[in-house]
Amino acid sequence: MNVLPIIEILLVEDSPEDLELTCRALKNANLGNHIHIARDGAEALDFIFCEGPYAERRIEDTPKLILLDLKLPKVDGLEVLQRIKSDPRTKHIPVVVLTSSKEQADIVKSYALGVNSYIVKPVNFEGFSAAVQELGMYWLLLNQPPKLEN
Repeated sequence: MNVLPIIEILLVEDSPEDLELTCRALKNANLGNHIHIARDGAEALDFIFCEGPYAERRIEDTPKLILLDLKLPKVDGLEVLQRIKSDPRTKHIPVVVLTSSKEQADIVKSYALGVNSYIVKPVNFEGFSAAVQELGMYWLLLNQPPKLEN
């Protein structure tokens, strides 16, 4: 059996520019070692729930943090969030929406579905980089998630 690496961050982002900026910001904060990238909502769900090309993963090996864009192809971010937070195996995973949407309806719906934080992407790299570094530091180093019982 192959030993699969532990993924600390699942980054769900379809924009190549935002993907590059986010990865660069995480690497600059020394948080970029164990990132998995999903480029659409369907791929994110396959990864999280160990289906399709990720069937060899164990669902117990959840990421420590999911950075989730809302405007995604195939399955939108709100549906991904709903599936994560409604499943007892994954509901404890911190999910941070990192999106360009300032729509009040998206914010309200995200919190109603159980998002842990909602961040609107800053337009300049310095602001974006600082936001990503701070959220990575908080969720990966400071936050104490509950221990899972098998």
